[in-house]
Amino acid sequence: MRQAEQRPKTIDDVPGWFPVIDQWLFDWLLTRQNLAGHQGGLLELGVFQGKSAIVLGRHLRPGQRFTVCDLFESPAQTAANAGEMERWYPELTRSVFEANYLAFHDSLPQVVQGPSGSIRDHLAPGSCRFVHIDASHLYDHVSEDLRSAATLLGPDGVVVLDDYRAEHAPGVGAAIWEAVFTRGLRPILLTGQKLYATWGDPAPVQHDLGAWLRERPECVAEHQSIAGADVIRVSHRPRILL
Repeated sequence: MRQAEQRPKTIDDVPGWFPVIDQWLFDWLLTRQNLAGHQGGLLELGVFQGKSAIVLGRHLRPGQRFTVCDLFESPAQTAANAGEMERWYPELTRSVFEANYLAFHDSLPQVVQGPSGSIRDHLAPGSCRFVHIDASHLYDHVSEDLRSAATLLGPDGVVVLDDYRAEHAPGVGAAIWEAVFTRGLRPILLTGQKLYATWGDPAPVQHDLGAWLRERPECVAEHQSIAGADVIRVSHRPRILL
């Protein structure tokens, strides 16, 4: 574990890919769930060094469970996954994640060290209200993670998927759109990096999001249509320094 003086002091000190617009949207969605009294825990599949997990942990209510799942130093199940880990996550260790998380929280979430496909062995169906998927970017793995999310999320739960349009990860987009067109996944909104969706009704979330966005001049929103269904694209308006 790193020494205390080396621990991050702000979220920006934690390595990882978590744009500020998605940080705001995580905060807004989770706060909305809490205010509405939504039941269920939080789940993150793929944590890297803990940047998004730290944000998720801020919204855990008493009696709820926050679970994270990652291979960390465990061996990958396939050669393709091993190559992916070696290329993109060579510094991924459980000790680094835990040190980063504990720099912002008093206790760790439940940590499942192993493949994301095993998560249904650890959580009950319908036990989650928010799932963030950012584990393996290979099609078969993302497809399985979506099946897990569909099982573990309660009614109107939200799933967030990273790199849905990344050119280096075409399997992510393939698995997502397959779920949209054949397995009932309904997009709520999207940013440059993440797609937010539900197996419930996206309209109430979109309605409340519209009201929130009208109070945020630093955000730009537009409505798009996917096969006749509304989806909101949200981006961050850059500041212009004069």
